[in-house]
Amino acid sequence: MSKIKKGDNVVVIAGRDKGKRGDVARVVDAAHVVVNGINQVKRNTRPNPMKNQPGGIVSKEMPIDVSNVAIWNPVTQKPDRIGFRVMEDGRKLRFYKSNGELINA
Repeated sequence: MSKIKKGDNVVVIAGRDKGKRGDVARVVDAAHVVVNGINQVKRNTRPNPMKNQPGGIVSKEMPIDVSNVAIWNPVTQKPDRIGFRVMEDGRKLRFYKSNGELINA
């Protein structure tokens, strides 16, 4: 079970976009996530008439390392670390390390 999942609100803690917040759009692999509005790059694309796609400079989000993002805790209004807790019925749930509250699962 990964600590960062799709839909989580995260804040960038290192790199060019440090301090920016956004939602996780997708998890690329165990070590990389794509966050909406974060780590945007400009790509030169060629036109493709078969897909009705114009050419030009396109801005797109690139993956960012999981170690450079932290989940946003809405209660404390700060970035937070994540731990795991096994419930009595066997479910494994995530919780915030600072205040111990469970993350919506």
